[in-house]
Formats: sequence, structure tokens, C-alpha cells
Amino acid sequence: MKNIRKHLRFLSALLIFMFSLGVCWTAAFFLTSLLYSRIGGQPPDLARFLVDATLGLLIFAGGLAALSRIAFPRHMAGFHALTDAMRRLSRGDFNVKLQVRTEEDGQFGRLVQSFNDMASQLKALEDMRQEFISNASHEIQSPLASIGGFARALRSDRLSAEERGRYLDILETESKRLSRLSDNLLKLAALESEHPPFRPERYRLDRQLREAVLAFEPQWLDKSMNMEADLEEAEIVADPELMSQVWWNLLHNAIKFTPEGGTIGVRLRLSGDAAEVRVSDTGIGIGEEDLPRIFERFHKADKSRSRAGGGSGLGLSIVKKIVELHHGSIEVRSKPGEGTLFTVRLPLGR
Repeated sequence: MKNIRKHLRFLSALLIFMFSLGVCWTAAFFLTSLLYSRIGGQPPDLARFLVDATLGLLIFAGGLAALSRIAFPRHMAGFHALTDAMRRLSRGDFNVKLQVRTEEDGQFGRLVQSFNDMASQLKALEDMRQEFISNASHEIQSPLASIGGFARALRSDRLSAEERGRYLDILETESKRLSRLSDNLLKLAALESEHPPFRPERYRLDRQLREAVLAFEPQWLDKSMNMEADLEEAEIVADPELMSQVWWNLLHNAIKFTPEGGTIGVRLRLSGDAAEVRVSDTGIGIGEEDLPRIFERFHKADKSRSRAGGGSGLGLSIVKKIVELHHGSIEVRSKPGEGTLFTVRLPLGR
């Protein structure tokens, strides 16, 4: 039944179109005949046919334009508003929004709604870009200000050898912090590029985790921590260099935010066709309001402590990007004062 109605509507539209076109061509014929009678001559038949056809089409187009302005003035105004909004959007104005009533405007209303959705998404991306630039500038400015200040202080001849040595240590620390920030920004840019660095190979994940734990042995021994490693033998296909950055960041954060005498746990288990790695600590934990944003660039759940420890808020963003590049997932559970648990799941890639 729907197909029959669709065909009937098509035939009706076609008949109306042909009738309107015929009326326009007839009008053109009478107009040209009147003109030829006035000038007392006629062109050849072919030329007359072309003139009549062209004039008929012009009358038809003019009639459509006049009809659209009379019958659909709101739609014409809507099209003008849409083109103006697109022009503003192309100049970088993402605050543009058009009013639409989808139920009344039909297809045009849906077109305007799609435009509004696109503009809001572009605005969100622009806000993220501006926030990223602002945060990056702030993080770069902080160590630069310290370096400049202590460099000026070192010009003084009244500094003792002890003070001079302390200032030089601070300069070295801030320089390393700036270097780490630059390195992390380059890593993020590479991971988010069209062709990120990815060289997968088959290797033993348990051995890599054991090496990571041993590499941090001086740090957790210095804070008298208990390190618990329970690693089941597991072989995966992944980029070992990228994955080592994941374990480095997670263990570094666990040790940094766990007080002396705390416990760090690293557990590896096979779960179906995936390897599950859990890195836990008994540290200060993360507040509930910060958990949804923990993987955002430059977000710091404890800003003062992160800054004191030289953190930039990029480490977990890099971790998430690397895990997603391996088609894995990462989750976090935490409570303030009770510690944090990161769970990384990676496909075995057999």
C-alpha cells in the first residue's frame, strides 16, 4: 500500500511538473509571437525553438522562486540563516546555534538540528584544544620561572657554597622536569598521530613486569614498602617498548603516592583470551569526583603533591593511549585513604 501511494505521489508530481512546464513554454511562445509581430519578422525555426525553450525555462524558474518566497517564506529565511551560520562557523565562531522545530520543519528541521550538533561538537573540540594549550603553557612556564629565578640568584657573590649547591640542584631538577614534560608531549603527539609507533612482537609479559618491579627496587626499599608480585606466566603479542611505559607510569605513581611502610601489589592472571594486570597500592587514593577525569591530559587529582613530585598530569593519558592502541582496556578503582587499583586487560594476540 505504501509503494502504491509513493508511486501515485510521484506520478502526481510529474504531471504537475509537466503541466507547469507546458504552460510556461506556451506563454513563452505567445510572448515571442507578439514580439515578432511587432518587429515585422521571424527568425529561422530552429532559432525560434531555442528562444522559446530558453524563455519558457526562465519563466518556469522565476515562477518557482516567486512561489517559494510566497508559500515558504520561513524556509527561505531558514536557508539564509543556515548559510550565514555556516559562514560564521568557517571563520572559527563555534558559538553559533540555529532555532529549529523539528516537528514543524520536517527535513529542513532535521538538517538544522544536524548542523547544531556539528557546531556543538566542534566547540567542544575547540574548548579541549584551548584547555590543552593553557595547561601546557602553565606546566612549561612553572619550571622556566624557577630556572630563571635561581639563575639570577646564582649571580650574587654573597651566596655560600652550600646555598649555591642547593640552587644548582634545584636548577637540575627543574630542567629534568621540563625535559620530561617535553618528552611526554612528544609521546602523546606520536600516539595520537595517524601512524603511531607500533612494533608488536611476541614476548613474556610476566618477565617484563618482573623487570619493571626490580627496576623500582631502590625507590620502594627507600620508603620501606612491601612489594608483592604474583605473576602467572603469560605470553602476549604487543609492543614491548610501549608497554614498558605503561608499567613504569603505574608503578611510579603507586610508589609516589603511597606513604612509607605501605604495600604495592602487582598481579598477573590469564582470563580467557586476555591477560589481566592489576597494580594496587595502599596510598592516599583518589577522590570520587576525580575518578572520571583521571585519564585526561594535565588532570591532577592532587595538584600540590603532583607538582612537588614533578608530575605533569600526562602519565595516565599516555597509559590509556597505549592500552587502547593494543585494543585493551584500563579501569581504576580508588577511595581516599584506602589506596588505588588499576586493572589493565590486554588481548593475548594469538
